Amino acid sequence: MSKPHVLITGGAGFIGSHLADLFLARDYRVTAMDNLITGQLTNIEHLVGNPDFAFIKQDVTNFIHVAGPVDAILHFASPASPIDYLELPIQTLKVGSLGTHKALGLAKEKKAKFLLASTSEVYGDPLVHPQPETYWGNVNPVGDRGVYDEAKRFAEAMTLAYNRYHGVETRIVRIFNTYGPRMRLNDGRALPAFMCQALEGDAITVFGDGSQTRSFCYVSDLVEGIFRLLNSDELEPTNIGNPNEVTIKEFAEEIRDLCGSKSEVIYKDLPSDDPKVRQPDITKARRVLEWEPQVDRREGLTKTLDYFRKELEKLGRISV
Repeated sequence: MSKPHVLITGGAGFIGSHLADLFLARDYRVTAMDNLITGQLTNIEHLVGNPDFAFIKQDVTNFIHVAGPVDAILHFASPASPIDYLELPIQTLKVGSLGTHKALGLAKEKKAKFLLASTSEVYGDPLVHPQPETYWGNVNPVGDRGVYDEAKRFAEAMTLAYNRYHGVETRIVRIFNTYGPRMRLNDGRALPAFMCQALEGDAITVFGDGSQTRSFCYVSDLVEGIFRLLNSDELEPTNIGNPNEVTIKEFAEEIRDLCGSKSEVIYKDLPSDDPKVRQPDITKARRVLEWEPQVDRREGLTKTLDYFRKELEKLGRISV
C-alpha cells in the first residue's frame, strides 16, 4: 500500500517546512510547492535526497498540477509578516484569492482534503478578548494591513464555498503568533527583531508603549495541532495558538535577559491598525482535537535563540 501524499503550498516557508518534517516523520509522502518569494530553500535543504520528498518551484496563483494521487493539500502559501505584505500587497491579495482558488481546484480534481492556513489577523484589532472562533472581527479593509487580513477572510469564504458547493472536504486553521527555528532574521516580526537586536547589542525597538499583548506558540505545538485538525471532522475555523499572553514590553525584556544582552529598549510610534490585544480562545481545540500547547515560552525561546545565534554567526554579524 502506498504512503498517503500531501501537497504543502508555501512548503519552503517557516511553518510549511516544519509541517513537511512532521508529515515525513509520520510516514507520508510530501510535495512542497513554493515560489520562494518569502520561502527559503535552506528551510528544506535537509530533506533533499529523501525519496518521500519532492519540491516544485511554482507560483500557486497560476494553474497548478501535481502528478498522481494527492490525499491532502495544505495551503500555506502567503507572505505572512507585516514587512512582507506591506512590501508585497498585490502578491498577498493574489495568493489569498487566486492561489486559494487554484489550490481548491486541485483538491476538487484530486478528491483531496484541503486545509487552509488562515490567521488570527481575521479578527483585526479585536473588541472581544480572548478571541473565539465565533467572533467576526474588527478589520479595517482599506488600512495598510487590510491586504493580508482581507485576503485571509476571503480565503476562508472561498474554502467553505468549495465545501458547500463542490463537496470538497475542507479544514480551516486560524494561526496565532508562532515562533521557532527557521524564522527569517529580517521578517519584521517582534521575535526576530528583538532577538537580532539583543544579540548584536543594538537598541531593542518596541512600537507603541509596549502595552499591547501577544500570545506566542512554539512551532512544534502548532504543527501538531494542524495535523490533528486535518485528521479531524471539524469543518468550521479552529484557533491554534498558545493562550499564554504577554505584553510586548515584557517580551522584549524577556528576550534581552535570555540573550544576556545589555541592549536598551526604545519606543517608536505604533503602526496603524496594529492590534492592541491578541490571545486565542482554544476551547474548541482542547475539546475537538484534544490539543493544547506543550512547550512553555522559556523552553521555546531557548531553542529559538540557539538557531538565531548560529545564523548570525554564519553571516558574521556576531562572533562566537
